[in-house]
Parts: sequence; C-alpha cells; structure tokens
Amino acid sequence: MPTKATARYVLGHNKGQHVLLEDACVVYSGDTIEYVGHDYTGPVTEEHHLGDALLMPGLIDLDALTDIDHLILDSWAGPEQAKGHQWSEDYFRNRRADVFTAEERQQIREYALIQLVLHGITTYMPIASEVHSEWAEPFEELVGMAETSRRLGLRGYLGPAYRSGVNVVLKNGERSVMFDAGRGREGLADALRFIDHATELNDPLITSVLLPCRIETLDIELLKATAAASEEHDVLVRLHSLQGLVERELILDRHGVTPLELLDQVGMLNERLLIPHATYTDRNPAVFGEDRGDLARLADSGASIIHCPLTSMRYGSTLDSFNAYKAAGINISLGTDSFPPDLVRGIDAGVQLGKILAGSNDAGDLAGYFDAATLGGARALRRTDLGRLEPGAQADMVAFSLGDIRDGVHEDPLRTLTLNGTARQAVLSVVAGRTIMADGLIEGVDLDYWRGKAQELFARMREAYTLRDGLNRPSDELFPPVYARLER
Repeated sequence: MPTKATARYVLGHNKGQHVLLEDACVVYSGDTIEYVGHDYTGPVTEEHHLGDALLMPGLIDLDALTDIDHLILDSWAGPEQAKGHQWSEDYFRNRRADVFTAEERQQIREYALIQLVLHGITTYMPIASEVHSEWAEPFEELVGMAETSRRLGLRGYLGPAYRSGVNVVLKNGERSVMFDAGRGREGLADALRFIDHATELNDPLITSVLLPCRIETLDIELLKATAAASEEHDVLVRLHSLQGLVERELILDRHGVTPLELLDQVGMLNERLLIPHATYTDRNPAVFGEDRGDLARLADSGASIIHCPLTSMRYGSTLDSFNAYKAAGINISLGTDSFPPDLVRGIDAGVQLGKILAGSNDAGDLAGYFDAATLGGARALRRTDLGRLEPGAQADMVAFSLGDIRDGVHEDPLRTLTLNGTARQAVLSVVAGRTIMADGLIEGVDLDYWRGKAQELFARMREAYTLRDGLNRPSDELFPPVYARLER
C-alpha cells in the first residue's frame, strides 16, 4: 500500500521541467513515485500532512562535507597566516601522522552524515580534508562510512580519496607539492577495491566512484591510471580542479599546460568527470577575463561541474558566471563543500553573486540554481530517475516548512525559501521511500550527544594545526578571535 505526502506547494515535473503545484500531493510505494497531482483518492497506509511547506525533489550534494568544519577556521587568514594551515616541509618528511584514531574518524563521518540528513540532502558525494590524516583515506574508513550511510538511509556515491602528493609550505615560504608516488598507487588500489566492495554490497543506495583529491596532488601516472580505471569500470571520477591560481601555476610549471588541458591529455575530460568549483577557466578576470574556448571545451566533453557558491564566496571567489556556463551548455550541479551543508543558503549566495557580476537584478537565475540542485546533480550521476517528482522516479524528496512567522509572506515559495529561509527548515526527508528524518528528528540518533562529540573532536583538530605549521605557532595565533578575549 502506498504512502501519501501532501503540502501547500509541491515542485512536480512535467514535460522535462519542474512545475509548481499548489495544495497537491505525492504518492509513492516502495522506492518509486506513483502519482503527483491534486486529486488522489486511492487507499494509502500512511500520510504525511506537511501543511504550509514546499515538498520538492531531494537535494543532491556532490561535494558534501563529511568531516568536522574547518572553514570556520581557515577562511579568514591572509597569505602569510594561511601558510600555517598547510603541511610544512618538515612535517611531510619526518612527522606526518593521523590526528584522529580510526574510531574517531568514523564518529566524524557519522556526525557529518547526520548533518546532511538534517539539511535535506538525500544524495551525496563526500569530501573531507586530508590535512588531518597521515596521508588520505584508507579502504576501511569508507567501508565503515558506507555502513553508517546505509543505516541512516542516505544515497551515497562513495570511494576513498587518494593522492600521490601533498600541498606543502617549503622552508623558504613558497607553496609547492611534495610527492610520494607509492602512496598514490596504494590509494588507487584501495579505490578499486572499494568498487568491488560496493558491487558485493548490492545496495542501490551505495554506488562506487573514484575520488582522487586535487589535480595538483596527482602525478601524471596516477592521473592516467585514474582515467583508465574510470573507463574500464565505467565509474564516475570527481577531481577538484580549475579552482585556484596556485593550482594553475603549479600545473603550468610541472606539465606546461593548463589544468583543463591536462585533464584532456590524460583522457579524463569526458562525461564521467565531475569538476568541483571550475571557477578558474580563462574567462575568470584573474586569468584572461574573456572566454578563449574553455567553456566550449567543457561543454563538448560532457563533463559536469559542481558549483559550490557559498564556499567559493567565503574564500573570496565566485563562478564567472553561472549564466555563462549554463549558456555554453555545461551541466551544472551543486555542492556545499563546507559547513553548513545548506544548499538553500548556497543557492541564495549564487543567485545574488550572479546579479552583482552581471550588474542586473534579472541575472539571478533562481530556477537554474534549483535545477542544478536536483536535475543537474541527477544528470551528473547519469540518473534519470533522480532529481524530479514524477511517476516512475525514485521516491527521494524533502519538505521545507514555510509556516513560521519568521519565514515572512508567501509570493512564490521558492523565492520565500531562498530569500528568507535556510535548509534548517527541512521537516521531512525521504530516500527511496524510507522516511529518514521527520520534524527535525532522526530515529535512533541522539542529536545532543553528537553536538557534544563534534565539539570535542573539533578542539583536537584545531590544536593539531600547530604540529604541521613550519613555525609551530599556537592555535590561538593561527586562528585569532574576532575580538580579544577578556580573561576572568
């Protein structure tokens, strides 16, 4: 027997695009949607009466933080202070170590996945900082994370992150990358092993992908091997690239080509590639300030970008511009990449930045951003059954309450949610027909416990920066408070 969810607003799907229905419902049975519309009179076994809420496709976060927040620490520093947030040359050569135990890493993962659920994310691809690890992510860590993800009911695209190099600060103060090619080969072997593990799980909520770290931290052999493995196993690759001037300079110095040209040379620039950020193409004002073919090259390849507007803004950059990439025919998906995993705030940031870049209020493509958070993510994942509420699609959906006086007045629910709200207003989250969150609660999860545990783990992470800093500065110097603290 099916389940029925009713709400004042439902973002349905018709003839290939989202449409808004008022006082409507979604009916689903098992993991599949059966009906979206106004008048369903058939029998149901369960009903969710959501009232003044927007019921829409579950949000797809393809650069989802599965770690303790570090942006709260490192998004404020100037160039010299920021060097203390990287590994020193001595730390790389002689002292690298894990900050957390294997058990604590699993706790961090669980805390982060709980945050995804609470913010309306139904499908995710994880990202975690390798700064705090002895190298990257071992096979066993992702096996444990997959089990946590299955227990919570999220749809995950998983694999251990790997690299053959690390961003470091040299003794002379310059930024560089130092390599250990053997660790890179071991990491890829773990990633291929996880592909087999995911196949054995045979769980539709767990899909294996290749998640190498940053393009400048992979040597040429590892890049080529990753491209070959992606083709052989027909799995997606997500590779952080085109995201900064330091990256661009390192790639040009080492390989004599731009990052985008390097992706093409190694055979990775195709429809299986997902590129987080992609902000530093040739049209970026810090590069050439005009499009010299990068956007057409991206579009022709079939690769998708993962736009993370809120995180990019917090680090002082932006995509120039969403509308230009969209007009070029590039598939745009969204990611959060940092805390909070709030795609509503991310959409708001992206829309407003788009207006500023274009100098026009009508440049804020709100529909385009909601498409990116749903249909664009589904397209990047090659899943025509995700990102939409229509019969035959997966029963993945989220509802955001709009009934609080602090939400303001209703004109269009998507505008009200974006301008006046946040993803913290999620009141229902369903994945493959299973309710994984209702009224801000997750069955079997003690939120007070996880709040305290996360603070404890964060404190340890913060203190560990001193060990990696070439000058061994204390954490209070590396991360000074907004105002001086007056002691008792």
